[in-house]
Amino acid sequence: MTDFETVAIVGDIPEGQGRAFVVQGRLVAVFQRGGEYFAINDTCPHMGASLAEGYVEGDAVMCPWHAWKFCIRDGLWLDNPKSKIRTDCYPVRVEGDAIQVQIPDPSAKPA
Repeated sequence: MTDFETVAIVGDIPEGQGRAFVVQGRLVAVFQRGGEYFAINDTCPHMGASLAEGYVEGDAVMCPWHAWKFCIRDGLWLDNPKSKIRTDCYPVRVEGDAIQVQIPDPSAKPA
């Protein structure tokens, strides 16, 4: 498991919005909703738009290019939840005022 990396300070990401950060070489979109923070892959799997730039409504973010919707909690493609399309999601924690994201090591075996 890799360490958590600080990406922002509480207050940097407005309620109901997202911001993009590079975490261990990956573009990650971090959203704040209801005082909680969520992190998913920033790149839409359809055509590569930044999901952090999308419109957030409830637990969904809408891709700004073609309106595909993804759940900010688990990365599921909400337009067709039965499909296998999803985007990666990552653990987020707040330590003091630091918002931190963890990119799990793909070679690590689950516990």
